[in-house]
Amino acid sequence: MFAVIKTGGKQYRVAANDVLIIEKLAGEAGDTVEFGEVLAFGEGDAATFGAPFVDGATVTAEVIKQGRAKTVIAFKKRRRQNSRRKHGHRQHETTVRIMEILTGGARPSARVAANQQDGVATAMPLFTAPVGEPDDITAIKGIGKVAAGQLNAQGISTFAQIAALTDADIERIDASMPFSSEQIRDWREQAEALAK
Repeated sequence: MFAVIKTGGKQYRVAANDVLIIEKLAGEAGDTVEFGEVLAFGEGDAATFGAPFVDGATVTAEVIKQGRAKTVIAFKKRRRQNSRRKHGHRQHETTVRIMEILTGGARPSARVAANQQDGVATAMPLFTAPVGEPDDITAIKGIGKVAAGQLNAQGISTFAQIAALTDADIERIDASMPFSSEQIRDWREQAEALAK
């Protein structure tokens, strides 16, 4: 049986034991993730299609590894203007193995459920959240509501905290979250002004 899932703005046709490289998801190797946005499942004429998603259908997968894609080079040049710009980008990505396709509101098997509990128990934020009221870090250009939620989940919630990030902290965030070190350094500069 196959299923069509949506994650990271893309759609994937999957079956049990398939290995996929997808947009970065939170979690470490060995953790279990669940995809609730299932657009279709079944086989042949018996396939079921959602509108847009199938109620009660989920797909579970195990995180194999976290990594980054090959470097993509962006080069721009304006002739006769003495202007050229070159920078590289490595997209964060997660490799997962599909474990089960569940329908009708079924729950994961005992092995998958155990992996989920282990993942919850071992998932620790990168930083310790400071005591007191958090700042509205969406005031920093480049941090929207989604990014702010991801940063808050990792214990980053104030301008002073972002302004005090060291280069080593930035590398930790770059390796664990879908933000580049250049982005974070820009946020640090803005936060230094806002923290005053």
